[in-house]
Amino acid sequence: MSIENRAEAVAKNVEGKVQEAVSEITGDPKDKIEGQAKQDEAAAMHAKEDIKDKAKEVIDNA
Repeated sequence: MSIENRAEAVAKNVEGKVQEAVSEITGDPKDKIEGQAKQDEAAAMHAKEDIKDKAKEVIDNA
């Protein structure tokens, strides 16, 4: 597990949530879509790290 990659994913998720919240205030649909995309990207980054962790676990237990 890469702590740096996890931290980057969390930061990306927070950034997306803030951008989406700002879009609610400003009414800018582009910001809302971009914020949601950043959150989706963060979820994909977490999934990638989960897969890497599981693969390492399988190799270590082989």
